[in-house]
Amino acid sequence: MSDSVVAYIDGGSRGNPGPAASGFVLSDKDGNLLLAKGLFLGKKTNNEAEYTALVKALEAALEINAKKIMIFSDSELLVKQINGEYKVKSEKILPLYEQASSFLYKFAKWKVQHVYREKNKIADGLVNEALDMRQDVVKEPKAAAPKAKPIRLGVLLSGGGRTLLNILDEIEKGNLNAEVSVVISSLATVAGVERAKKAGLDVKVIRKNDYSNIDEFSAIIEKELNAAKVDLVIQAGWLCLWKIPAKYENKVMNIHPALLPSFGGKGMWGHHVHEAVLKKGCKISGCTVHFCTNEYDEGPIIIQRTCPVYDSDTPETLAARVFEQECIAYPEAIKLFAEEKLHIQKGIVKIISSI
Repeated sequence: MSDSVVAYIDGGSRGNPGPAASGFVLSDKDGNLLLAKGLFLGKKTNNEAEYTALVKALEAALEINAKKIMIFSDSELLVKQINGEYKVKSEKILPLYEQASSFLYKFAKWKVQHVYREKNKIADGLVNEALDMRQDVVKEPKAAAPKAKPIRLGVLLSGGGRTLLNILDEIEKGNLNAEVSVVISSLATVAGVERAKKAGLDVKVIRKNDYSNIDEFSAIIEKELNAAKVDLVIQAGWLCLWKIPAKYENKVMNIHPALLPSFGGKGMWGHHVHEAVLKKGCKISGCTVHFCTNEYDEGPIIIQRTCPVYDSDTPETLAARVFEQECIAYPEAIKLFAEEKLHIQKGIVKIISSI
């Protein structure tokens, strides 16, 4: 058995208190399923169900002699309580909290992290299945299929590197069968360069001002991408227009912090976009992942996700809400590309379930 496991946990109650169930999924670090269970609990609260899922997941991990565990839960309350940010006050929860804590300290290394519900669908599904059937559900691991070769990503950035970190996080969780083979920054002193180096990545600084024209600038970018044998280029806060060579047509993605074709074009990046959205009084904003062309914010749209715009919003608060959606949309688009599920017909991306 693997000495390092990943657990996704969830719990829910139909009534709070009411009929309740817990669910957990244990996988090894390569994403291979070890065990998945939905446990019907009878009448419990949501929080009791969430904590029971944590306890049962830890028990199962210890039974297979796991030494390290990474746990993801969509309950912000549970995560903050386990990490010591909030105190447990409920007398019903305290025994479960203490039991979970005692199990955690039996591991050489552990971490409990919040994950959005969209990324916790399997554990959530087990909870609902156990509730519907009013009995426990056990999913046995299937024989592992040969794992596809990870796609090689080239990441272009010009800023803090938050999008890069999100992609690396998704790779580490086993949600993306990919590897970052090179990072190219258009600036030398931005935080993204240091973050990439800290992650042990190959980093190249290619400044537009160091070249006499866009053709030379683009050629050196292409040279580095070719050297790294990149399958897909990811623009992650990249602010420079470059000429995309034919070899990389429909192999360069960008994420824009608005719903294209609105609020796009030259100069529309970062806070400029959010200021424009607020100035127009939009009620909905979001993000767009698209394939790039040699024009700003053009190219076939792959995925869009939305979020509300509130009257009290500032560019900063709106940006934070949009970025939450970016963290979901970009990995999803990369995964679809890796699985060869993106087909372009007459300039429109078609997402298909199989080839």
